[in-house]
Parts: sequence; C-alpha cells; structure tokens
Amino acid sequence: MNTNRLSKEIAKALNAQMTKEAYAAQIYLSYGSWAESEGFGGISNFLFRHAAEERNHMMKILEYILKRGGRVHVTSIPAPPENPKNTFNCFEKVFAHEVDNTKAIYAIIKLSFEEEDWATWNFMQWFVKEQIEEETMAMIMLDKMKIAGGEKASDEALYTIDKDLEHDTGEAKSAEDVTTEKP
Repeated sequence: MNTNRLSKEIAKALNAQMTKEAYAAQIYLSYGSWAESEGFGGISNFLFRHAAEERNHMMKILEYILKRGGRVHVTSIPAPPENPKNTFNCFEKVFAHEVDNTKAIYAIIKLSFEEEDWATWNFMQWFVKEQIEEETMAMIMLDKMKIAGGEKASDEALYTIDKDLEHDTGEAKSAEDVTTEKP
C-alpha cells in the first residue's frame, strides 16, 4: 500500500527547498567566517546563529517530507558565493538571498494550492511568516549600515554595530504582533 501523500511535483519542490535551506546555512557560515576574519566578531556570531536557523529550516522540511510518506533526496549543496566586499555588501547579499528564498517558498505554496494539497499549503505558511522576519532582519541591518555610512562607514560606526550584534538574535517583530501599546 502506497502511503505517500505528496505528489511527485510537490516532493520535488520540497526536496529542492530543503537543499536551498542547506545552501542558505552555507552562505551564512561563509559570510560569518569572512566577518570573523575581518575582525567583526559580533557580526560573525550574528551570521553563525542564522546559519543554525537555516539548518533548522532544512530539517523541518526533511521531517515534513518523511511524515507525509515521501522520499527525501539529499543532494550536493552549491558553494556559497564569493565573500562580501565589505559589511554593507554582506547585508546586501543576505537580503538578496532572503528575497530569492521567499520566491521559492511562494512557488511551493502556489503549487500546493493548485494541487489542493492543503497539508503542504498549511505547512508552508510557517515559512511565509519566517521569511517576513528574515527579510525584515536583513532590511534592518541594511538600514543600520546605511545610517553608519554604507560602504564608507567609519571604523567607529562599524565597531558599534559589531558590538550591538554580539548578542542580537536578529529576530524581527512581526507586523501581526504589533499593537498601539507595543509598536
């Protein structure tokens, strides 16, 4: 008896997204290592924490595929892109990657809607909310970098941002959670 509840197309898309999440973890690891080698320990820790978060996203998808009776296909992960030119460029690259990841998630949601796979559609809603937070985090970091001077940020401004990020989780408050009492 076949207990697989995922269509071939959905299973393929989920497996591809699982690899995409692993790739995201590699990007954050790569950029975190770059930041550390440039002397930015706070930025490095911030990026390393996000690498772990991306790996957790990969595991969520892996577990979902298995729980729906599908087959997981672990494939090679592409090498991360070249190192950023500077801290501003680092967060530009992070933002661009998160936007690309959001588009991939939306494609899975569209496919699950078209196939009337409501379980997958529902499962992917968590990722929609997560991507809002991820994109917001990247935009906040870009804003901080712009205020600091962008590509021409002073050493003092970069030092301050680096210290601020030392223990910052990067979690952005969701617009859904905002009230007049807690903007």
